[in-house]
Amino acid sequence: MANRKFDNRPRWIRHRRVRRRVIGVDARPRLSVFRSNKQIYAQVIDDHEGRTLAAASSLEPEIDDAGKIDTAKHVGTTVAKRAKEQGIKKVVFDRGGYQYHGRVKALADAARAEGLDF
Repeated sequence: MANRKFDNRPRWIRHRRVRRRVIGVDARPRLSVFRSNKQIYAQVIDDHEGRTLAAASSLEPEIDDAGKIDTAKHVGTTVAKRAKEQGIKKVVFDRGGYQYHGRVKALADAARAEGLDF
């Protein structure tokens, strides 16, 4: 049975629409972003295998609370470093139904600056 709680929320509708086109494969895994009011999370996911290849979040102890944008930049840098350690250079960006603005954009720009290509 489907979870009807999330069926009609606008972000979930946008997220499903984006996920129809954005699929992570071996050559280009998916960089997925989840943003809550206080935290931000990023994962590099291989959808074919169904597993997470690299991840970072603002809950990690080495990430300080310098502000939401700065924290998002640090999470983007960290996830890009971890992905490069796994040999991943190209990803597909999944904004998760959020606007490409603010913390989501800061995370993406930091990951690009660190060397991820998307």
